[in-house]
Formats: sequence, structure tokens, C-alpha cells
Amino acid sequence: MVAVAFIGCDRITKNIAKEDLMDKPVLSYFHDTFRFEYVENTGAALSLGDSLSKTASFWLLAVLPLMVLLGLFAYAIINVRKMNLMKLFSLALIFAGGIGNVIDRIIYDRHVTDFMNVGISGLRTGIFNVADMCVTAGAIGLLFFYKEKKTEVSSETAKP
Repeated sequence: MVAVAFIGCDRITKNIAKEDLMDKPVLSYFHDTFRFEYVENTGAALSLGDSLSKTASFWLLAVLPLMVLLGLFAYAIINVRKMNLMKLFSLALIFAGGIGNVIDRIIYDRHVTDFMNVGISGLRTGIFNVADMCVTAGAIGLLFFYKEKKTEVSSETAKP
């Protein structure tokens, strides 16, 4: 349910960006700390792989990530009882963000809609979207909540 909710948020915000930001000047808020600017990215993070051929881009940036995400989903389903809630939530965020961007790549001919940028003066992030925030938050969450839940062993079955 968490993944579905975040995929929905990603789709909605990308549609709003297409409607309200495409072909318009950059919107800037809080002394240029937050910028909203419409960009179609055919590469991965920070446009890496932008110059790949259409075929290579499709396989490396859509099909391969989709296979990895399906593996992640299967892992989470199989191990759900062994995971603490925060690890499961972190995996759901990664899955949602990855699927959100894969959907864009498949539907919009390799283009992912990006529209947010944060920074101070010349120190700025790349342009990103809600799906990217989900993947990043999920990865950070995994760093903090990676520990597996220990299965309790009753004293009757425990052997010295």
C-alpha cells in the first residue's frame, strides 16, 4: 500500500509539472533555495547515460531496473516476517521510486520528468522528482534500519 501511494504521488506531481512548468520560466522560492523547472531526462541520475542509443537506453535504464525492482519486490514478500517495519518501509520507498521512473521511461520514450532543484548559491542538487526522493529516502532508511528481526526461540527448543 505504501508503494502504491508513493507511485501515485510521483505520477500526480509529474503530471502537474507537465501542465504547470513545461515551456515556462523557472519558479524560484525562499531566496532561490527551491527551484521548480521542467526537464525531460533521458539518462539516469544527473543525466548519466543520456547519450546511449535508444536500444541500449531501453535495456539498461528501463528493462534492467524493472527486473531488479521485481526481484526486490519478491525479496520483500518472501522475507516480510523477518524484517522490521522500517526496513520494509525503506524497501517500499525504493520500489515505488524505481517503478515511478521506469513507468516514465516506458510510456514517454525513455524520458523521465524531473522538476525540483534545491540549493544555496552555487551549491545545488541535480534536478529531481518525487520518485528520486523515494529512492534516496529508502536507501538512507536501509542504512539505518538494516538489521533483521531476530526470531525468538523458545527455551524448550533451544539447545545448549
